[in-house]
Amino acid sequence: MICRALRRAIIERALEPGATLPEDALGERFGVSRTLARHALAQLAAEGLVELRRNRTAVVATPSWQEARDTFDIRIELERLVMRQLAGRLSKAQLSTLRAHVDAEDTARGGPDAVSIRLATEFHILLAEMTESPILIRYVSELSYRCCLILSLYSRPHSSECGINEHRLLIDALATGDVGKVTSLMHHHLDSVAKRALVAEAKPRGRDIMAILAPYAEAPAAKAPRKRSLKAAE
Repeated sequence: MICRALRRAIIERALEPGATLPEDALGERFGVSRTLARHALAQLAAEGLVELRRNRTAVVATPSWQEARDTFDIRIELERLVMRQLAGRLSKAQLSTLRAHVDAEDTARGGPDAVSIRLATEFHILLAEMTESPILIRYVSELSYRCCLILSLYSRPHSSECGINEHRLLIDALATGDVGKVTSLMHHHLDSVAKRALVAEAKPRGRDIMAILAPYAEAPAAKAPRKRSLKAAE
């Protein structure tokens, strides 16, 4: 529960890179012991979303610019593998599920950037889930979450329309089964996301962690990211 809430708060930019995550405050917020809070932070540290420092201090990770670029480069190669596994093999129902998700992205366009980023991330995790490969699901999920963290640190305002159009092109290429085209499209898509985003460091807002996590601690399970992908990540 704590991992899911913190992960989503990071994805939606409510918790910024460098934000302190005190064990006692997390335990109080979620009604658990400090030991359980510490285990949750250790799990998120393994995913690269949290840094564990001396004296048991935990903060939201702050990747360097080079680490950010490397993360995108690794993700590009991993998701090209996902495309090779899925091209020409998706059922009509799976293609409909992907198109419905992109329709939801389109509906969210013009709203909060955090929601658009989360939906875009979930699109890539959904693709990984369709491979039915536990290893691909785990690593695509973890890298996608890290990229969300990167987007909150190195970003500039930009329209989500480009990403939505690119997602539609990916689905069309998967349907036709053209492996070369779909892997090239995925490379171009993620490289474009990196180039559009890795620009400037955002200024910290300095909000209280208890107030930030309130809606995430109380959010119904239905609003959490897909269960399967989270199990794989956790």
